[in-house]
Amino acid sequence: MKQTIVAERLFDGQQFHSELPITFEDGNIIAFDTVKGAKESKVNGTVCPGFIDVQVNGGGGVLFNATPTRQGIEAIGLAHAKFGTTAYLPTLITDNVSVMQHAADAVADAIAAKSSGVLGVHFEGPHLSIPKKGVHPQPHIRRISNAELEVFSRQDLGVRVVTLAPENVSPEVISALVESGVKVCLGHSNADYDTVKAALDAGATGFTHLFNAMSAFGSRSPGMVGAALESADAWCGLIVDGHHVHPAAAKVAINAKPQGKVMLVTDAMPPVGLDSEESFELFGTEVIRVGDRLNAVTGELAGCVLDMAGAVRNSVSMLDLSPEEAMRMASLYPAKFLGIDKQFGSLEIGKRADLVLINDEYKVQQTYIGGQLIFSAR
Repeated sequence: MKQTIVAERLFDGQQFHSELPITFEDGNIIAFDTVKGAKESKVNGTVCPGFIDVQVNGGGGVLFNATPTRQGIEAIGLAHAKFGTTAYLPTLITDNVSVMQHAADAVADAIAAKSSGVLGVHFEGPHLSIPKKGVHPQPHIRRISNAELEVFSRQDLGVRVVTLAPENVSPEVISALVESGVKVCLGHSNADYDTVKAALDAGATGFTHLFNAMSAFGSRSPGMVGAALESADAWCGLIVDGHHVHPAAAKVAINAKPQGKVMLVTDAMPPVGLDSEESFELFGTEVIRVGDRLNAVTGELAGCVLDMAGAVRNSVSMLDLSPEEAMRMASLYPAKFLGIDKQFGSLEIGKRADLVLINDEYKVQQTYIGGQLIFSAR
């Protein structure tokens, strides 16, 4: 069935339009006009491209590590769809090989079943640096072996992202991962500048939650942060929640990087989508929520209660970004990083009808994934 939405404004990924109709059918955008036979809806607010999140640990009370099943993935996706996320990577943090295998099977199942919004998988660990582990469980941090390589190299997992510490994974292994189609990100690392540069030369293309859990920038020791800011080609994920990164540091990063190389991520945990402030358990450690902040009882930040609509809102209010750039950081730029921008990330004829209706406060009113209404605030 053809559907047409006419909103007060439409942001196509480049510019705003006033009352421009958008028509879609069979999951794809077919016209920016009214089309004969289409069911037309006039709505208040702004239609924009659906948000893409490359780092989603949980949501709706579900942690991917604890529930590595298709049903767990779908529950997480539904929780985030309420906040405009139309495509995402379920993210498994450091765990044992068995859980990694179950998670991979679940992702393959979700992709085969065409579960709404599932693009692939992000393995954040287990090949990380203990000094920069954050809340990742130290007993599971280890050197890479054939068992993990077999999981990472599976071709039925959609888009595959692996976060690793380059001091613990050789450039040769990084090159092999890249050749198998893996997008390698660097993070949870205490590597020096030269080690990071070698990893980039080997094919790594991203940095996981810039500034957090990585060797800091110094005038004589640029560290991972310095290498990330210097690289014109590498993408950087940025958590804009007011806790993980000071707004001034976020502004420095955005100004230092070429436009399009900084993308918003949530690093979301199970409380996203829940109103309660109950604590939850992460590998036997209690994580306490106070407002929009999560801390382990041992003190470390433990992911986020951030959602993508909130990240866009914060980027405008905290970082003084234009709404256009904030929305591109939540849609077009992650699509480019993942190599899926021919189908996702902007509103164009032929692309998938992933779109979000937001109000003036960046609160999500409706979410469409593949032309299907997944969430409505009404």
